[in-house]
Amino acid sequence: MTQSSGEQTLSIYVEDYGEITARAGERLVLALERGGVDILHRCGGVARCTTCRVEFLEGEPDLMTVAEYDKLTEKELLNVARLSCQIECAPEMRVRPLQTVRSSGLEAGKAPAEAIAPEPVWTTRPGASTEG
Repeated sequence: MTQSSGEQTLSIYVEDYGEITARAGERLVLALERGGVDILHRCGGVARCTTCRVEFLEGEPDLMTVAEYDKLTEKELLNVARLSCQIECAPEMRVRPLQTVRSSGLEAGKAPAEAIAPEPVWTTRPGASTEG
């Protein structure tokens, strides 16, 4: 990690892509794209679909947005995958993209905004080290 113009940068390991650089607190979906990962996203990063999903190999955040929780529950993906549009980058993350533009043959949708949307309401993910 380094300090650059007051902004903390960090490395995230992405399976099959290697290390990418991210800003602490940056949306993971945006860091992945900027790092050369062709992560699929179709809904514009607002937790209406599950195309931007990733699997955490290490460093999974204990918190998740209620929007992410609800969508993963609806699609029966809770405790299987996470939505990269609903995750802020943090140190020690190691992820596996589960859907990419290349692997799906689909085109990415509208670019996600810089800030998590909808306005995040945070909850503890099931199985988190801070739960209970």
